[in-house]
Parts: sequence; structure tokens; C-alpha cells
Amino acid sequence: MLRGLIFDVDETLVYYEGYNLRRWYEEVGRPAMEKLGVVLDWETFRRIVKGELSRTYVERFGIGHVEFWKAMDRANRAYRERLLREGKIKPFPDVGALEELRKLGLKMGAVSNASQDNTELVLKAFGLDKYFDVIFGKDYRYLDGVKPNPYLIKKALNALGLKPEEVLIVGDSSNDVLAGKNAGIKTVNVVRFEKVPGADYYVKDLWELVEMVKNWSSHAPADR
Repeated sequence: MLRGLIFDVDETLVYYEGYNLRRWYEEVGRPAMEKLGVVLDWETFRRIVKGELSRTYVERFGIGHVEFWKAMDRANRAYRERLLREGKIKPFPDVGALEELRKLGLKMGAVSNASQDNTELVLKAFGLDKYFDVIFGKDYRYLDGVKPNPYLIKKALNALGLKPEEVLIVGDSSNDVLAGKNAGIKTVNVVRFEKVPGADYYVKDLWELVEMVKNWSSHAPADR
């Protein structure tokens, strides 16, 4: 029986006009690294962010990895605050479906690879935080626990008091799909930009997700 949903945040619930990782690296990440006296070339930075290299990799340059990534997150905070002021971060037009999902009695969590404060920043900016029982950004105690690692998903699952078979992961990217599979949870790909291979279900928007959940509920066996 479906009892909960765990959502990705960026590019699933909100989007960033003109954003891509390479541009962020050039405009935000690289200048922040230069202040630390450490600069990762683009390909190394991309591989770390995509999970191909450990986030501890930066320690070979003589800096603690937690210190390094906290500095990146501070730079990202300033970047997000600027985009919010400029109106360049926006919620997708279907986020009103979150209220309908709450009405269905589901427990809901939000999980992001961004830091806790950066995740909360964008959710609170649009009043979306009120829909979630738990919100988790990356954990500085285990920085390699970001998606597709299942660590954050399992953390949300435990906080919600739910079992893997009672939950769906909802996201836009391959990281979301892989994190769900690694946690033993079925996944729903919201096809914002492209269809991600390997998801268990596909929806064109969150309203279609509402209809899917309602359809399941109407066919669920009564509790005995």
C-alpha cells in the first residue's frame, strides 16, 4: 500500500532559468575555489559532482573536504539568493498538485543533493516547505551520501517511519532513479526535460502523478 512520496527538489519542483553545471562552475564554483587556493579543473569537478569520484578527492590538494564543500555551498547560497531576487528561480506550474497529494493522506519528504539550507531556501521561497514532513539536504557527516547513493533516501524513509515498499521516489534525473533502485524503492520519473531510462513509472507532470495515486488508492484492498 502506498503511504508516502519522497521528492527531488531542483528541476522537479523548481527550475533555474539559464542554469547548467558548467556555467555554475565558471561563474560561481571556480571563483570560490580560487579564494581557497584550490582549483579543480572542470572535468574533475564534474566527475566529483556526478559521483564518479569521492568528494574526499579534494584532500589531495591540502584542504579538508568538508571545509571545501561548505565553501562551495556558501557560494551557491549567494548565487541562489541572487537568482531569487532576479526572479530566475521559479516553481513549476504544477506544484499545486502537492497540496492535493497531502489531502490524500500521504507522508511526504523532500531530498536534495544541495545543502540543507540551500534546499530549504528555495522551498520556503515559494511556500513549498509546508507540504513536507521532512526535508533533507546533503549531510556533511557523509558527503558521498548524495544521490545516486541511497543514504539520504534511507534517512528520509526512517524519519517518515515508512518501509521501501510503501513509498515512491519522484524525480527528474537518473540520480533520482538510481537512488531509488539502490534503496529498493520504486521510482516515478517526471519527464520535465527527457525520459530517464530505468524508472518504474513515467508522468508528464505532478497532476498526472495525483491521478496515478488516486487510481491506486481506489483499487487498493481494504485493511483488515
